[in-house]
Amino acid sequence: MTFLTLIPLVGALLVALLPSQRAARGIGLAFMLGALGFAIGLALGYERAAGGIQFVERHAWIPALGVDYVVGADGLSLMLLLLTTIVTPFALLAAGPGVTKLHIVLVLLLETTLIGTFTALNFIHWFLYYELSLVPAFLLIRSSGTKAATAAALRFFIYTLLGGLAMLIGFLAIQLTTGTFDLIALGAMGGSLDAMLAAKSGWPFAGLLVFCCVFLGLAVKVPVVPFHTWLPDAYAEAPSSVTMLLTGLMSKMGVYGFLRLLVPLFPQRMQELSTPLLWLALATIIFSAFTALVQTDIKRIMAYSSVNHLGYCLLGIFAVAAVPTGAPLARAAATNGVLLQIFNHGLTASALFCFVGFIERRSGGLRGLADFGGLRSAAPVLAGLMGIAIFSSLGLPGLNGFVGEFLIFSGSFHLVWWATALAAIGLFVTAVFLLTMIQKVFTGPLPEHWSKFPDLTAPEIAIVTPAIALMFVLGIYPQLLIALFNN
Repeated sequence: MTFLTLIPLVGALLVALLPSQRAARGIGLAFMLGALGFAIGLALGYERAAGGIQFVERHAWIPALGVDYVVGADGLSLMLLLLTTIVTPFALLAAGPGVTKLHIVLVLLLETTLIGTFTALNFIHWFLYYELSLVPAFLLIRSSGTKAATAAALRFFIYTLLGGLAMLIGFLAIQLTTGTFDLIALGAMGGSLDAMLAAKSGWPFAGLLVFCCVFLGLAVKVPVVPFHTWLPDAYAEAPSSVTMLLTGLMSKMGVYGFLRLLVPLFPQRMQELSTPLLWLALATIIFSAFTALVQTDIKRIMAYSSVNHLGYCLLGIFAVAAVPTGAPLARAAATNGVLLQIFNHGLTASALFCFVGFIERRSGGLRGLADFGGLRSAAPVLAGLMGIAIFSSLGLPGLNGFVGEFLIFSGSFHLVWWATALAAIGLFVTAVFLLTMIQKVFTGPLPEHWSKFPDLTAPEIAIVTPAIALMFVLGIYPQLLIALFNN
């Protein structure tokens, strides 16, 4: 785990020290592919029959504060490591050959913090990576240099920093109560943590307050409606290759935190608050879908679509938390659906923003629905491949987006039928705005000024082909991923 974390960090240092810009992209890509190869090796070496956390490394760090250097990975972590090491080189290639050396360094540093977040098993160690990811992300969002991009980056930084501070306060209270930041030890305490907080403080609502602090830190990152207001501007103003990293990877840090921190530490509180939590999930699904429906900017449509799809993950998590015992098949289906949705959304959303970047590059930065029409005639390969990614996002059977959503809805319906039935509204509206986007951008008469709109080049086709192939492979054979977290 430590070696995997160091691969992109060493790559960033090496690229930064290069005297020439010319070799930076190739060397940066080589280190990213090296990290991908190592992550695949870890996944193949994971003992699925045993399950649980493996590849554990533990070293004393700050014993007086109960802070150790502890890293390891279970199926969830390995899945996110694979996603991270796939999307990062994908985003670098999508940025084009003219990408700057600074951009490459920042992407490699962001990859380091992501890998660290998904492998750290001590809260302080985990929190350092979680918060340090803000620095390269902030600089990447504002890299275009416009006032709007700078404002969006500042809003992203402030929102997520404040959420992180709230979470830190909550975990300081947990450490003062339990004497440890070790996530494995805290998870083993399960439902007793809430009672311990109340007993230690002498205040019966102490556990609720700590729960809210941790929830807020994670809700901003996902983001959960109404803590999502930083996202549309950040996604729209960042370069499309950067948005690929934000939607494909950074949003997954919040969902991962729900599964790694909130659910194991506060199972009883999650059950008690399941109704308001489910309403938040429904707001995330339905509000973002209707908001996407009225957008005219393709990038903003995709931004709200991303929030909508992450809402399905929240629905599955909160549905399982609402019914902690019984209905084992429904709980397993919903849980597997959430895990698949995390990976599949990261892959599909990244591909969609990659295609948006290709369109922007050809149109001089235009990305409004009214700016196009009939592009299928001029660029059939672009229309076909982007159409596959859109239908994956829509949840078409046979593509990867279908499997996770189907399992979430089938499992959640048996657990909380009312919330699942309402969430289906989001599925319908998603189909409407995605099909509308296809209609307005790719069908109809081709405007005269787009008659020579360039189709995808061979290198661009090579960039997106692995992602498109994975959409089919995971849509037909999702067991490739399910085997990681089912034993």
